[in-house]
Amino acid sequence: METKRTVDARPQIGEALVRRLVDSQFSQWAGMELKLLDPAGSDHVIYRLGEELSVRLPRHSGAIGQARKELQWLPRLAPHLPLAVPVPVGVGEPDFGYPWPWAVSRWLDGEVATVDALGDSPGAAVDLARFLVALQGVAPEGFTGGSAGDALAGRPLSDRDRATRVAIAEVDGVFDATAMTELWNAALSAPGWDRSPVWFHGDFHTGNLLARDGRLSAVIDFGGLGVGDPACDLMIAFTLMSADSRAAFRDALGVDDATWLRGRGWALATGLNAYTYYAAVNPRVAAQTTRQITQALIG
Repeated sequence: METKRTVDARPQIGEALVRRLVDSQFSQWAGMELKLLDPAGSDHVIYRLGEELSVRLPRHSGAIGQARKELQWLPRLAPHLPLAVPVPVGVGEPDFGYPWPWAVSRWLDGEVATVDALGDSPGAAVDLARFLVALQGVAPEGFTGGSAGDALAGRPLSDRDRATRVAIAEVDGVFDATAMTELWNAALSAPGWDRSPVWFHGDFHTGNLLARDGRLSAVIDFGGLGVGDPACDLMIAFTLMSADSRAAFRDALGVDDATWLRGRGWALATGLNAYTYYAAVNPRVAAQTTRQITQALIG
């Protein structure tokens, strides 16, 4: 019998803890007002610090590399990108019982992008394609070798094979298991990326996009940043876009059939992973991942 997966134990993160961490490690910001951002993402607890800063503390061990990764790489990438990205200003150390590095960054104004606001917008789709073209166009120099190279190396879709097949069986009856299996088999069989490795965001979905005045303004949460096959970033086409805007996105990005198929596979695999972990306890995640899975099946 398949053992039910569980989310790992998570530290308790409250305002008192964040206050102590900030005041003890960044005295220049001691006493500045803290305001919890709610709802935040599944990976971090986020507090606004004063008017111009944010504090992000990983909720679980899978997110602990993000603070130092963003500090190292985003300042190099940002000048080349057409949308704003986080500006890290410091990495805090574990203390007061909190076990992991945490980040302080400049506050980015905006609302989380939504399907209702931007899903039918070809302009938003083209803006996202231009962002990815720019990101992929930055030469990935300096990422190879040692732990930095290991942290950035892209993983093949096949690494998700067993977990995805388990998830397909688990949600049979909620979604069409036959159609999911056919898509998954096709994605795994598609020709792989045969060009030079390029930068990818790695977690490119609506929750990591900000908008202002009806237009995209920023891309956040680069914990999955890496170098390799960019097909994983095509998940945005299935989390945000309608069929028409998806077509505009694909055209602007110039995606070949094999890469598009691998992208559908990434959308399916990541959607199923989130759905099986969180949907039973989080209606927002349930709705988002249901859309992601069903749109990936449509293509």
